[in-house]
Amino acid sequence: MTGFRDFLTRFRPAASPGRAAPGGVPTDRSAELRAELTPPLALLEQTEAEARSIRERAAAAAASRRREAERQAETIVAAAHEEARQVRARTAEQVLRAAEGEAAALLAEAEHEAVAVRDRAKSRAPALVDRVLALVLEDLAADEASTVAPGEGHRAQESARPRGGAS
Repeated sequence: MTGFRDFLTRFRPAASPGRAAPGGVPTDRSAELRAELTPPLALLEQTEAEARSIRERAAAAAASRRREAERQAETIVAAAHEEARQVRARTAEQVLRAAEGEAAALLAEAEHEAVAVRDRAKSRAPALVDRVLALVLEDLAADEASTVAPGEGHRAQESARPRGGAS
């Protein structure tokens, strides 16, 4: 548009050969052409002003929409962060509950095993004690038989007994 306006304002045609002044001398039509071009130039300037105004309003509207979109995006991102935090918290609670359940199950299993081992040990203890005592007595008897002279076996048995009246 600017180029067209420049063309119209610079347009200065030479004298028109088709029109002649009353004496037959060609007249300068530039004033006449300028008069004819003035309304289009004014219209062109008005159109340019309207176009500038429309562009400015469009730029302002676009900036406003962009700011609103940025605010909405920030709100969405904040909501997403909050949801992610809540999901992490719920997941951590679930993992903690599962771990507590597993720990309780393992503790119960360990207690059960401990009771079973204690019961097995209790049931075997008398037999083991009896067996150990039998082995000790056999060892003592073997030691006495090898070290006691014939006829002194009775005194060796008395000396092998623990003192203090315990048998």
